[in-house]
Amino acid sequence: MSKDNFDHNAPIVIDALSKYLDECDNSNTRVIYQPPMAEIIKDLNLKSLIEDGRLEGKNLQTFAKEYLKTATKLHHRHYMAHQVSIPHMTGSLGSLIDAVTNNAMAIYEMGPGATAIEYFMINWMLEKIGWHPSPIPGGKNIDNDTPYGGGVMTHGGSLANLTAMIAARSATFPNIWRDGNPGNIVVLVPEQSHYSLKRTVAMIGLGEKNCISMPADEDGRVLPDEVPTLIEKLHADGKKIMAIVGNACGTAAGLYDPLEQIGAICRDYGIWFHVDAAHGAGAIVCEEYRYLVKGIESADSVIWDAHKMFRTPVVCASVLLKDHRHLDHAFSQEASYLAHEKEQPGVDQIMRTVECTKSGLGLKMFMAIAAMGEEGLADYISSRTKLAVDAANYISGLDDIECPVTPETCILCFRIGKNDARQLEIRKKLLKDGKFYISTTEYKNARWLRCVIINPKTTLDDLKELIEEVREINAGLDG
Repeated sequence: MSKDNFDHNAPIVIDALSKYLDECDNSNTRVIYQPPMAEIIKDLNLKSLIEDGRLEGKNLQTFAKEYLKTATKLHHRHYMAHQVSIPHMTGSLGSLIDAVTNNAMAIYEMGPGATAIEYFMINWMLEKIGWHPSPIPGGKNIDNDTPYGGGVMTHGGSLANLTAMIAARSATFPNIWRDGNPGNIVVLVPEQSHYSLKRTVAMIGLGEKNCISMPADEDGRVLPDEVPTLIEKLHADGKKIMAIVGNACGTAAGLYDPLEQIGAICRDYGIWFHVDAAHGAGAIVCEEYRYLVKGIESADSVIWDAHKMFRTPVVCASVLLKDHRHLDHAFSQEASYLAHEKEQPGVDQIMRTVECTKSGLGLKMFMAIAAMGEEGLADYISSRTKLAVDAANYISGLDDIECPVTPETCILCFRIGKNDARQLEIRKKLLKDGKFYISTTEYKNARWLRCVIINPKTTLDDLKELIEEVREINAGLDG
């Protein structure tokens, strides 16, 4: 029955998705549509279907059609809101393969192929950073005395940051798992750090107040020359610094911190150096922009989200460590039904993650990148960054619109006028009309409209059209 069900219903879903993608190619189609939740539940006939079953054939066709009406159209060229990729269709097929096989691959026997691909992709990223890859079981071994990196994929960058900080805690305070927090541990983060870092510091029992922002310039980049003074003051106050974090890049405006200088400070003081490259890891693989992450190889840990700039379906993130042993020792748990003496032709990743069950994240990432090739991936990343810069240059020639900073990645911030509340009103009207979908952020003590130019189909003409739409809305609000 299961196979018959798939053969009959898969074409129905594929047909609905194909029509959805055709709609996304129509520039007159709404990018975003947000009906009331109660209306969606009613239109999808959820109550009847959950009670009676029979989600197949005609019922499935109707359900898929109605569901896709509510789907935000990331494939639309006017989608510019968030740091979520427009997945390559081959990567999406990876999600389908993973869903059908359902190989929960936290241990090797539950997904040899999925584990092998994740291991391969982890090594690919380690080498791109400039670290030694892990030896492959069954392959050519390396000298056990040679240090090498390690990593694991997680369901999102927040989990990756959490895992990295647990590894830093274990490396810096080896007895903390057993003895608990002594109460004087702090973590230093950039002013523009992602909220998940403050959340992580609270979650691992250090206390949110002990996530301390470092001095920053007017654009929000860390000022490395002032960091040693902060370190000395904290040491004088009896604080112990668990880690220092650098952005590659920040979330609000997409700017990179001076990683080389921060890394040198960490090396001088013997402090764990963590780089949050969730969004900006594209610079690592794009030779043209590699200068932005100069010094990243000096980090002890790096996180890297493939579901942002690597055309990979959500969610797919990685935590990468220069020394694999710090990840292996991060968690002190036993699970005898999973970890025991057995024939092991591969590796079990379970002891490296917060999660137990994992989907085949590496499969999606591999299939997306393998469809483009490394050169195609670099061209995509480069084109989105250049488009953001071109748009900022265009805006700089306008009298009524301003940008706060020249983009370093695909994130573009701008505003019309000086009224913070007006920017929110404009976005509200944009979302209601549905023609464009953009986000907003606070930056430099002001409210900005924010575009993440992540869609490969978006052009400068689309951004010019957005500017005109913003002007019209603003004029209407004045009227």
